[in-house]
Amino acid sequence: MAAGRVKKNEDQLLLALACGATVDAAAKQCGLTDRTIYRRLAEPAFRGRLQALRADMVRRAAGLLTAAAGEAVRTLLSLQKDSAPPAVRLGAARAILELGIKVRELTDLETRIAELEHRAGLPEGGNHL
Repeated sequence: MAAGRVKKNEDQLLLALACGATVDAAAKQCGLTDRTIYRRLAEPAFRGRLQALRADMVRRAAGLLTAAAGEAVRTLLSLQKDSAPPAVRLGAARAILELGIKVRELTDLETRIAELEHRAGLPEGGNHL
């Protein structure tokens, strides 16, 4: 039974830390001592699970932002209509240009990195750090 409780506390602890809780706040939230949390943070396996959880959270957030991007672009485009005040149209035009340039740069970088990975014989899209 104790092993199940430890696992539950560990999952709760990982989530608290991944969401940005301080050690003190995570300790109170999970019913653990600061010392226990620091001891777990010193374990490479625990740190690895924490890093993986954080990376997964970032990937999920990026996915949500990507899904919302189409609607955001439609909103910007609608703000460019003649019925919108000039200041709003100007702001929308600037945003579209700035974002378009950034997307283009990121796409170009992604293509170049994929080509370099291919030349180096690395698996495509892998994390090589």
